[in-house]
Amino acid sequence: MADTQTVETEPEKKQRSVRVVLLALMITMMLAMLDNMIVGTAMPTIVGELGGLEHLSWVVTAYTLATAAATPLWGKLGDMYGRKGVFMTSIVLFLIGSALSGMAQDMGQLIGFRAVQGLGAGGLMVGVMAIIGDLIPPRERGKYQGMMAGVMALAMIGGPLVGGTITDNWGWRWSFYINLPLGVVALGLISVVLHLPAKRAQARIDYLGAALLTVGITSIVLVTTWGGTEYAWTSARIMELIGIGVAALVGFVFWQTKAAEPVVPLHIFRSRNFTLMSIIGFITGFVMFGATLFLPLYQQSVQGASATNSGLLLLPMLGAMLVTSMVAGRVTTNSGRYYVFPVLGSVLMVVGLYLLSTMDTGTSRFTSGVFMAVVGLGMGCLMQITMLVAQNSVEMKDMGVASSSTTLFRTLGSSFGVAIMGALFNHRVQDTMAERGGALGSKVTEQSAQLDAKSLEKLPDAVREAYQYAVSAGTHSAFLLGSIVAVVSLLAAVFVKEVPLKGAGPQKSADDAAPAPLVEV
Repeated sequence: MADTQTVETEPEKKQRSVRVVLLALMITMMLAMLDNMIVGTAMPTIVGELGGLEHLSWVVTAYTLATAAATPLWGKLGDMYGRKGVFMTSIVLFLIGSALSGMAQDMGQLIGFRAVQGLGAGGLMVGVMAIIGDLIPPRERGKYQGMMAGVMALAMIGGPLVGGTITDNWGWRWSFYINLPLGVVALGLISVVLHLPAKRAQARIDYLGAALLTVGITSIVLVTTWGGTEYAWTSARIMELIGIGVAALVGFVFWQTKAAEPVVPLHIFRSRNFTLMSIIGFITGFVMFGATLFLPLYQQSVQGASATNSGLLLLPMLGAMLVTSMVAGRVTTNSGRYYVFPVLGSVLMVVGLYLLSTMDTGTSRFTSGVFMAVVGLGMGCLMQITMLVAQNSVEMKDMGVASSSTTLFRTLGSSFGVAIMGALFNHRVQDTMAERGGALGSKVTEQSAQLDAKSLEKLPDAVREAYQYAVSAGTHSAFLLGSIVAVVSLLAAVFVKEVPLKGAGPQKSADDAAPAPLVEV
């Protein structure tokens, strides 16, 4: 009788252990997503105390560069040396960067410490997805990755609100210190409950490949960050960066065919599904971050919404994304089928972005909210399904590089989206202001096409109306471009081959069963 009870309770104990690990992973995901949202809200206060306004953009750029460059390296290190230790190392590095950033005494120190924080952040998202890939059978993975997408959506909604509250009540330094208690809790849970086998790779780390990839990614991110803002797109500096980036990436691809233990094994791209998911992930990043940049601007400048609750302005889109990602995960878990989601998500994204491009100065908040919800429904179908299918397309030994490569493509997509849609928006706004606002209109947008609320209030009525028209024209161009780019995602989705997901599900066979989760209580 006692033996029977032990057998019956063992699955329950394992399930409880998995839930504890997932709680730690959700906290870590929250750290990765919240940071930039909170810090962005605190930046005016930071500049007021530390000075260095001319270096303001580097506080974000240093973090983004370090994150993008480190992402594929963390994935590979996890594959080579074991997921748990590498993941915990990335959390510790992130927390060290957070603590140092909170103690920064000038803008130079803050930028340097943000780079340290970004290096750690590169391993957070990758580690979360790769560990889920290790612990959860593919058939069940959609449900849990849908939960992670929900955490991402909540972070994007709540980040600005949390950042504003912390800065107003505790001071800007707590925008960084708040990571410490959350990170310590995540570390404690992971160290006690998560138990994955240690690995020790015989091959050496591919330092040359890592260096070439870092140079290539850094050049691309700098081109998309500086192009059209710090430097003209045709300037010598931008051309140099493009040349360096292309040369480094070509060299990287060549070297990966020679390296004993390549940073990104090129054989993973032989899988049609993996390559298609990388393309869809890139487009999703392009669209999502472009939308989150221009929608609040449109609602504040044209619809007169308050900037204080800017996170809430995106609630229709992010709420729809949260719900759909959860539903898509559940359906995938129960049925084992997923082909419909990339196709449906891409269609909704194309339609939603086109609808957003039709907004003008007379569009109501309700109407724009409906349009945003359509985009959110599309992104919810795509956000985690891309990761799930990518992981299902590779062998277990490549789980880390598959997760990191998919994350990297989405990150690069967001960089390109913000840069290209931003350049188009700025050009359209400035042209429209010159046309409708005359000499004063041109002078108003000479420094920047994006005006804050205080600057808007100071404008004469005629110029303010011209600016509102210009912003609606700029968002029209940006979202129309996004809709056209999203067609590429639809074309890629059509060619996805539905490969059965192994493990779990009501009809799981002994041959399909995945190993029991490697956790212990």
